Amino acid sequence: MPITLVKKIKADGAPCRKCAEVEQRLRDSNLWHRIDRIVIADERDPESEGMQLATQYQVDLAPFFIVEEDGHPAQVHTIYTRFVKEVLKAKTSEQEELAEVMENNNLDYL
Repeated sequence: MPITLVKKIKADGAPCRKCAEVEQRLRDSNLWHRIDRIVIADERDPESEGMQLATQYQVDLAPFFIVEEDGHPAQVHTIYTRFVKEVLKAKTSEQEELAEVMENNNLDYL
């Protein structure tokens, strides 16, 4: 089950804050090794692989995860805690889930 993480680089060249936060949470939870591939959606380059994937999967938030399983269509996840619970089968705290709900108003759009 290959998992791709799509992270964003903003138009000014700065990394997406939420993307860096999600990466750190994966590292802190010892789940980083479960990510097979990292792709960059570069706002400065609409032809970047990440921007193309965002268009292909009709995703306008960063970061997002693409999960591929043989014989099934790819699944796209834009909510970190749901991804961790449903795909990685790891636990998240109620505090993490609430923080993410509150943070949803501050997501990075592609």
